[in-house]
Amino acid sequence: MKTKIVLILIYLAINQVFSQNLLKTKWKFKTGDDVSWARIEHDDSQWSDILSGQYWEAQGIKNYDGFAWYRMSVLIPSLLKKDTERMGGLLLNLGAIDDVDYTYFNGQLIGKTGEIPPNLKAAYADNRNYEIPVSSVLWDKINVIAVRVFDATGGGGMYSENTSFSVKGTADNFKLNIEFPIQNQVFTASGDAFFGVKLQSSIAENFSGKIKINVFSDFADSITSVEKNISIKPNKPQTIPIVLKSLKPGIYNGIAYFESAIANKKLQFSFAIQPEKISSPTDAMLDFDAYWNRAKKELEAVDPQYNIIKIDSLSKGNRDVFVVEMRSLGNVLVRGWYAIPKKSGKYPAILHLQGYSSFNKLDWAYPNDDIIVFVLNIRGHGFSKDNIDPGFPGYLQHSIADKEMYIYRGAYMDTRRALDFMLTRAEIDKSKIAVEGGSQGGALSIAAAALNNDRVSLCIPHVPFLSDFKDYFKIGRWPGSEFVEYVNKNPQVGWAKVYETLSYIDIKNLAPYIKCPTFMGIGLIDDICPPHINFAAYNQIKTPKEYIVYPKNGHGLPAEYHTLKYVWLKKQWGMK
Repeated sequence: MKTKIVLILIYLAINQVFSQNLLKTKWKFKTGDDVSWARIEHDDSQWSDILSGQYWEAQGIKNYDGFAWYRMSVLIPSLLKKDTERMGGLLLNLGAIDDVDYTYFNGQLIGKTGEIPPNLKAAYADNRNYEIPVSSVLWDKINVIAVRVFDATGGGGMYSENTSFSVKGTADNFKLNIEFPIQNQVFTASGDAFFGVKLQSSIAENFSGKIKINVFSDFADSITSVEKNISIKPNKPQTIPIVLKSLKPGIYNGIAYFESAIANKKLQFSFAIQPEKISSPTDAMLDFDAYWNRAKKELEAVDPQYNIIKIDSLSKGNRDVFVVEMRSLGNVLVRGWYAIPKKSGKYPAILHLQGYSSFNKLDWAYPNDDIIVFVLNIRGHGFSKDNIDPGFPGYLQHSIADKEMYIYRGAYMDTRRALDFMLTRAEIDKSKIAVEGGSQGGALSIAAAALNNDRVSLCIPHVPFLSDFKDYFKIGRWPGSEFVEYVNKNPQVGWAKVYETLSYIDIKNLAPYIKCPTFMGIGLIDDICPPHINFAAYNQIKTPKEYIVYPKNGHGLPAEYHTLKYVWLKKQWGMK
């Protein structure tokens, strides 16, 4: 009996070491950027202390956007060496980081998620899991984890509560992948979908298990379930073909499971079936045209009072940069950045529009000197908060009980006022004005192209917001959660009034008014602005249009997209 108890205690002790989390919550922290800070020998003793699991704004780093570094020194005991060698290394899980990270171990880059400017790709919702090879570990010595973070706007930093650094578990030695024959995972020819579930093991033994596939609509309706037995040999991948027949047009989400006696794995994926046939009819009110014509007339009555201020510190390259101040609907003061080539002549121009809650900055827009750029901050955003500043949350619901005063009525007219300004400029080729932006900026682009269809020659939205609200609130948790809270606190307003007001600014209802070519970027796993609501608007556009889908991306698209959209723009305008 004693022997059995001792063996159990030894097993529990070994298991405790094996699963030990070497990561703490307290890190060293410094704003700024210097890649030498990744080095193991760098002295961080004068850095501030900060906790993971909270945005840095919640820890005294107020209103800071940009680069910052986290560092942690970790003693890794040689007691773990045998298990680490057997399991193939250590696993560093940093959770989600807002927005981009480059992560180093003992001075070596071990992984990155997202892209830093100038080709910013935000990845604030992606979990970071990075493998540390055995050869990189300094046993019984201090090892240094350094995380370079870039935050574009809003909250920043390592905000996930559940982080860990430990020996890879058994499940980490299995790779579960979904392989599609179509790169973008969009099936356009029919309602049939087909893909392979690939499983590979690096464990030196044979075993059996089970593959399960569950597929749901983007409204979470169960579509089908597939289950198959599987036998696996070491380092010999096996692929199980899956065929799903006669699916309706739409976006589908799947979960693949591998289950066995020694390990379990789970993988989520998405695909689309004939998305250009997704049906989401317009629901505009009878006075929709009169509503927007009235807004335009009210704007015309406001003296714009354009004020152009040169910013010498930003005018050192091939462009001169100005801040433009102007009065918009309701005499609200709004501002933007205006960059023009120093070489005289007439140039095409882009109105760059911003994401929700962000401070729209010049370095997020087209960077070269062959196109003029106007980077607008709509009311309540960036440096356009003098007269209206509802804050976030609260912006979406500001004056929603009165459709004439609703904040997006004014915001859409801010984009028209920006175009008014651009049409006064002698250096702009009035026949070549484009609107572009992502998320809220995508919605503003569609609205600007629709409400100024005699002025805008190209529309380039990506992952657009503010679309197809009744379906949107069923599919996504946010922003519907804010409206639920608002209606609960304001029952006298009610859902009927909310949906009525939203129908006037719904880009699905505005899209049919677009008269210019449109190019849209979509992230297939976007849970902020799901692809269903993107296509709800896209499918209402009647003019020549194109879309590109990124199946592995959510609300942030890759740098490739931001290159392609300008290639498309220049082709449309006949530019080199």
